[in-house]
Amino acid sequence: MKTVDILGAPVASLTLDEAAQLVNQFVDEGRPRQVVTLNPEYLYRAQADRQLMRIVHQADLVTADGVGIVWAARRAGQPVPERVTGIDLLLRLAEYAGVRSRRVFLLGSAPGVAEAAGRELVKRYPGLVPAGTHHGYFKPEEDEAIVAKVREARPDLLFIALGAPKQEIWGARYLAELNVPVVMGVGGSLDVLAGTVQRAPVWTQRLHIEWLARLAMNPKRWRRQLVLPKFALLVLYQYGLFKSSRNVP
Repeated sequence: MKTVDILGAPVASLTLDEAAQLVNQFVDEGRPRQVVTLNPEYLYRAQADRQLMRIVHQADLVTADGVGIVWAARRAGQPVPERVTGIDLLLRLAEYAGVRSRRVFLLGSAPGVAEAAGRELVKRYPGLVPAGTHHGYFKPEEDEAIVAKVREARPDLLFIALGAPKQEIWGARYLAELNVPVVMGVGGSLDVLAGTVQRAPVWTQRLHIEWLARLAMNPKRWRRQLVLPKFALLVLYQYGLFKSSRNVP
C-alpha cells in the first residue's frame, strides 16, 4: 500500500474501491486493525497533540477524508486519487457485508440512533448481520462493560460514531481487548443513516463544497469550521504559498 506524507501523517494513496478491498482483506485475516478516516480538523489538532499523531501512525489504514486532505496532498506534490470519507467507506463495507453475511456492530450517537442506522443498513443490504448496537452517551467508567459487550457480540466490523478524535482515541485504546478485525471511526454517519441528520446534496460533494453545505444546514458548526483556514495556512506555509497545485501531476 502506497502512502503519502501530509504534515507528518501517512495517508493511503487509494481510491474508495481500493480502500474497501483492503479493509475486506483485513476482515478476512481476522486480527484487530484500526482504520482512520483523516480530516483536516483531526490533522490540524495532531500537529500539537502527540497522542493523535501516534494513533494515525499506528493505524493500519489512514484515508483522505475530505477535500482539504486531497488538496493538501496536491500541495505536497503527492496527489492521492480521491477522497475516501467515513460514510462512503462505511456504505461500501456494509454492501460487501451484505454479500458475505458479515457481522456489524454500531457504537455511538444519541440513544436510538445506532438502532435506527442498523435497521437502515439491513434494509439496504439484507445479508448484513446486525451484531449489536450501543449509544455513545456512556461514561469512562463504563468503557470496560462496552468493550465486553462488543467482544461478546463477535462483530467483523465495529463502526464508532463518537466524533473525532474521541472515536479514534477510544478505538486505539481498546483495539486489542475488543478483538474485532476492523475498528473504524465514522463521525456523524449513523445520524445520516438514521435520518436524524441530512447529508449535504450530491452536487455540493461534486463541487467539493460539502463542508459549506453542512455549515449552511447546521450553523452551529461554525466554531469547528474555524480550523479550516488555519489548516489551509499551515499547508501553504509548509508546502509553499505560491506553488501551483495545477503543475502537480
